[in-house]
Amino acid sequence: MLKLYNPDVVTPPLGRYTHVVETPPGARLLYLSGQVPVAPDGSVPESLAAQADQVYANIVAILADRGAPPSNIIKLTTFVTEDDGDADSVRKARAKYLGEHRPASTAVFVSRLVDPSWKIEIEAVALLAD
Repeated sequence: MLKLYNPDVVTPPLGRYTHVVETPPGARLLYLSGQVPVAPDGSVPESLAAQADQVYANIVAILADRGAPPSNIIKLTTFVTEDDGDADSVRKARAKYLGEHRPASTAVFVSRLVDPSWKIEIEAVALLAD
């Protein structure tokens, strides 16, 4: 359904993403608001690794509710407030929930999020499976 590719006119991806994702004609899209590390019971994990895991769990749950698998994610935008010394913690959570799927992605460090206890927030755009 999605066409993922990396044009030869730019450097290959530096991480687990694809430079270009093309959607089929007439595609219906889902725009997910920034997901934060709050579990359904209202709890917030402390570590960046646990927060990243919760955010990806939230994204996958929302997509499943709409009948879309994680492989339908077109674009992710990740906001992180700190590097907790484990540079791979966010990548590991992403790999756990997305496997080898590599959507277009942007990641930025920010000084803080709305709630100071949150260390990560991720927005997503996905193809709605019919």
